[in-house]
Amino acid sequence: MISIKRYLDSNSPGSDLDAEAVQQQPFAAALDIYGSTLLEMGHCSLDACPGLGDALKQSLGRLRAELSPAMRSDQLAAHGEQAREQLRSWGRGAARHYQGTAREVKEMLLTMARTAESVSARDQRSADQMSAVTERLRAIATLEDLTEIRTSIDISAAELKTSIDRMTEEGKEVLDHLKKQVEDYQTKLEEAEKIASRDALTGVNSRVYVEAQIEKRIESCATFCVAIVDIDGFKKVNDAHGHLTGDELLKQFAGELRSACRSTDMIGRWGGDEFILVFDSGLEEAEAQTERLRKWVCGNYDVPGKIGTLKLRVDASIGLAAHGADEEMNELVGRADAAMYEQKARARAKVA
Repeated sequence: MISIKRYLDSNSPGSDLDAEAVQQQPFAAALDIYGSTLLEMGHCSLDACPGLGDALKQSLGRLRAELSPAMRSDQLAAHGEQAREQLRSWGRGAARHYQGTAREVKEMLLTMARTAESVSARDQRSADQMSAVTERLRAIATLEDLTEIRTSIDISAAELKTSIDRMTEEGKEVLDHLKKQVEDYQTKLEEAEKIASRDALTGVNSRVYVEAQIEKRIESCATFCVAIVDIDGFKKVNDAHGHLTGDELLKQFAGELRSACRSTDMIGRWGGDEFILVFDSGLEEAEAQTERLRKWVCGNYDVPGKIGTLKLRVDASIGLAAHGADEEMNELVGRADAAMYEQKARARAKVA
């Protein structure tokens, strides 16, 4: 951001740029890089903190849409300050979020420690009471009067019963309290796992979740295939109609993928306009399924635009790869990604 401002200042005789300088290619390239960086930071924020990343992504997307080669030096500097403030604000929010999570973990550990301490104290009281009863029983052994022996046994039995009842009640209270605490933390953990496993924008599985599921299949030597799905020409939609329209298209496309997938298929967002599918089957069955998916998801979409509803024709390229023996996840996904780009190149050549 600073280098762009210096470039503007060095090519301007005053505070404003003339039209000729604005159109210079180096500035346009730098502006495009700056805008792309804003978008990438938005995508990365979703991986870093899924619960808060979507808001930053939307905000940075709006800032990206405001960029123009006709901006003056002072306007671009103000724009950069807005971006920095958005990042600072998000950083503070993310820090508070994880601090809160850390506090919850500390509270859980303290609860367990206090419970252990309570159980220990209860056991010590019970041991003292048992010791007293034992001493009384030893004393009874030295008695010779039957009536006195019976009386002492009755007293000892009553004290023993009271001690056992108290142990039972105290133990129940401690266990009930601990159970309630564990249930509360279990609920919080489930909510956190649910947020982490879902893509904030589209609602499908997150990349982190899908990667973990692929690793499990590799470890268990399961038969499966992966497919990378890429929306053709998606960048043009963002450039022509804005990122809010692009986001709505991604939501609808993900919804169509969910509708077309079987219950055994896994769908996740891989990044940007790319999705990943996992099929628990061999290559032949996976090929048939991807062909069915292609027919289902490709077609016309109605999405809101800046001046009304837009009708967009959407096509997609799909690359498929079956997991091979001793193949790592990156190698498998890389082959699927390469197959997707090969298909995309063939489609472009056919159109040409």
